[in-house]
Amino acid sequence: MSGFELSDLAPALPELMLLVTACAVLLWDVYLGARDRLASYRLGQVGIVVTILLVIFGFPSAPELTFNDTFVLDPMAAVLKLVLLVVGYFCFFYARDYLRARDALRGEYFMLGLFSLLGMMVLVSAHSLLTIYLGLELLSLSLYALVALKRDSAEASEAAMKYFVLGALASGMLLYGISMLYGATGSLDLSEVAAAARQGNGDLVLTLGLVFVLVGIAFKLGAAPFHMWIPDVYEGAETPVTMFVGTAPKLAAFAMLMRLLGEGLSAMHADWSQMLVILAVLSMAIGNIVAIAQANLKRMLAYSTIAHMGYMFLGVIPGTTESFAAAMFYVIVYAVMSLGAFAMIIVLSRAGFEADRLEDFKGLTRKSPWCAFLVLILMLSMAGVPPFLGFWAKWAVLQEVIAAGYVWLAVLAMLLAVVGLFYYLRVVKLVYFDEPPDPIALDAAGDVKVMVSANSLVILVLGLFPGLLLGWCLAAFG
Repeated sequence: MSGFELSDLAPALPELMLLVTACAVLLWDVYLGARDRLASYRLGQVGIVVTILLVIFGFPSAPELTFNDTFVLDPMAAVLKLVLLVVGYFCFFYARDYLRARDALRGEYFMLGLFSLLGMMVLVSAHSLLTIYLGLELLSLSLYALVALKRDSAEASEAAMKYFVLGALASGMLLYGISMLYGATGSLDLSEVAAAARQGNGDLVLTLGLVFVLVGIAFKLGAAPFHMWIPDVYEGAETPVTMFVGTAPKLAAFAMLMRLLGEGLSAMHADWSQMLVILAVLSMAIGNIVAIAQANLKRMLAYSTIAHMGYMFLGVIPGTTESFAAAMFYVIVYAVMSLGAFAMIIVLSRAGFEADRLEDFKGLTRKSPWCAFLVLILMLSMAGVPPFLGFWAKWAVLQEVIAAGYVWLAVLAMLLAVVGLFYYLRVVKLVYFDEPPDPIALDAAGDVKVMVSANSLVILVLGLFPGLLLGWCLAAFG
C-alpha cells in the first residue's frame, strides 16, 4: 500500500465538503434546531452550492485516481456530480415550504438527503467493487429512512418497510455477485477486473457474478421485473421524498451501471447486452401499459419511471462510447423532467390536501394558465413529443440502437412510446378541457413558482438546442 499524502485528498474535496455539511446540519438540528428550523435548510443549501463550485473548479481533463486507486475523478464523474448536486438543491428548495406548511420542517430531511447525495457521489467515483458497495449502502440506508420520515403515516411506514426488505435483498444479490467477480478475477480494482475478464479467467463464475450484479443494478434503477417497490414507495412517501427518490438516485445507478459494465466487464458485452435487451423490453412494456390504469399521479409517474429506465437501457446495449453518452443524456433529461413533474404536485398541494390524483389537475388552466402551460411542457416532453427535450433523449438512444443493428428493438420502443403517449396526453386533457370539481388553490410561494418555471423552461430551451447537453455527455466519455 503506497504512502498517503494530503494532496491525494484533492479529487475528493467535494465529497469531504458534503460530509462536513451533513454533519453540521445534524449537529445544528440536535442542539439548536428548535430555535430556527430554516437554519438546517440554509446550511444544507450553502453546502451544496460550495460543493458545486468545488466540482467546477476541480473539473478534470484526465482521470485522477486516489485512495489507493479505489476512487476516480474523471469527466463522467464530474458531469454527473454537477447534475446530482443541482437536482439535490432543487429538491431541498421545493421541500422547504411543503414541510413548513405541515409542521415537519426539521433537519432530518436535509441531513438524510445530504448523506444520500454523499453516497451517490462516492458511487459515481467508484473505481473498486468495494467502493461501489459502500457508496450504494450509504445511499440506500439514507433513502430507507427518508421514505419513513412521516412517522405517523401508515402508508409511508408500509412503503419504507417494502423498500427496506426488497432493497436488502437486492443489496445481498449485488454483494454476492461482487464476491463472485472477486473470486474469478482475484481483485476488487475495476481495471484489474477488466483485464482478467478480457483474458477469459473463470468464465462461468464471471457470468454468474454478472447476473447477480445486474439484478442489483436493475433493482436500484427500478427496471422490470425488479420494479415492485417503485409504485408503493412513490405513492406512500411524502412528495418531496418521492421527488428525491425518483430523480438523483437514478443518476447514481446509471454511474454504477457504467462502472461495472462499461469499465469492469466491458469484455463481456455479448453477455450483458442480451440481458439488458430483456430488461429494456420488460420495462418499456410494463411501465407504459400499467401506467394507463393509474388514477394516482405519483403512481403513474412511478410506472413512467420504469418505462424511462427501459429506454435508458437502449443506450447502454450497443456498448459504444456514443451509446453510453446517449444513455447518460437520457438519464439526465429524465431527472430534469421528473423533478418538474413532482414540483407541480407540490405547487398545487397545500396543508391537508395532496394534489397527487389525476382529478386534482382538472381545469388547472382556469386558475393559472401559466401553470397549465408548464404541465403541458412537462407531459409532452416526458411523452417524447418534439421539440421538447424528451424527444431528443429518445431520438439519441434509438439512433444508437438502430446503428447497432437492433432495428426490431427500436420499432418496439417506438410502438410502446405511442402507448405511453396516451397517459401523458390524458393529464393535458384534464388540465385544459375538464371543469375543476373544486376551486383550485395555488398557495405556493412566489419563489417556488419561479423555480418550477425555470425547471420547465429549461426543458423547452434545451429542446431547441439539444446539442449543448449532448455535447457535455459526449465529452464525458471522450
